[in-house]
Amino acid sequence: MDERKPFRVRLRIFKDIGIDLGTANTLVFMKGKGIVLKEPSVVAIDTKTGNLLAVGNEANEMIGRTPTSIVAIRPLKDGVIADFNTTRMMLKYFIFKALKGARMTKPRVLIGIPLGITQVEKRAVLEAAYQAGAKEAYLIEEPVAAAIGAGLPVADPTGNLVLDIGGGTSEVALISLGGVVVGKSLRVGGDEMNQVIARYLRKAYNLDVGERTAEKAKIEIGYASDPPPNLAYFIKGRDLATGLPHGIEVKAKEICEALGEPLQAILEAVRSTLEKTPPELAADIIDRGLTLTGGGALLKNIDKFIARHTNMPVHVADDPLTCVARGTGKALEEINLLRKLAVNWQVS
Repeated sequence: MDERKPFRVRLRIFKDIGIDLGTANTLVFMKGKGIVLKEPSVVAIDTKTGNLLAVGNEANEMIGRTPTSIVAIRPLKDGVIADFNTTRMMLKYFIFKALKGARMTKPRVLIGIPLGITQVEKRAVLEAAYQAGAKEAYLIEEPVAAAIGAGLPVADPTGNLVLDIGGGTSEVALISLGGVVVGKSLRVGGDEMNQVIARYLRKAYNLDVGERTAEKAKIEIGYASDPPPNLAYFIKGRDLATGLPHGIEVKAKEICEALGEPLQAILEAVRSTLEKTPPELAADIIDRGLTLTGGGALLKNIDKFIARHTNMPVHVADDPLTCVARGTGKALEEINLLRKLAVNWQVS
């Protein structure tokens, strides 16, 4: 009997990838798997050779700790591409890492972008995605993706108010019928909060601290309002007077006061959006309230702070840090809806 090998058809799998390309962190959502990658948007480069040394977590560990020949940078600033070539390399690395071990065609990619960025900036993101290996590339406004990820009915003719507080930007948007009716974007976010904490420590205690130390203080004892009176945190840094390592104990109340400036700017953006809201949609907001997404929504008591100053219900979304990434994934599942929601797209 003539034994022959069975005929096999090699199927080329088509994958959909949603990317939250943030100033501080990049998250990748893969259809059918959920969030497959969450790493800092940091790249380490050897300035002598121009070679890429590390990306993501490994590069983030190098910030403030590298010799002069190595620089660890964030290629995105305020939610948009500041260094195109570095962003392209970073995107290519993240896409390759998310698709590791799979045989497939080039992926279909959806990337979240801030409100109000220019056509040139949009084109730069699309071009970076294409050069990173995408077959189809789409862009979606981050507040819309965040609302989808938070489970809001964005396609219905009802008002959905979302505040997405990211690393480089905070965006308020009123969404109805899949589009932004009224929106405002400001270059204030988690990074600005870290910077005001570092400035406060320099001014009040003559202590110089790095960005990561300031962020850790924000996570540990950062409150938008009503901090516990006796809660404190020990912060280490460099004494500016002596130049020697030094540590101090800082109260949560002090960090709360330091965060007042960026929080007030975010609050004003919410008020400005509410003032421009059409009356019919304003009635929906009274019932539904405001939904908080993004890493900044994890700041303690920020929902109480906004609710107190706006007299409306404020809710923190489930797992707010991943809302944009999960929203891009849900949008990719309905490609026809996506083409209506996407602010721009191209097929390579």
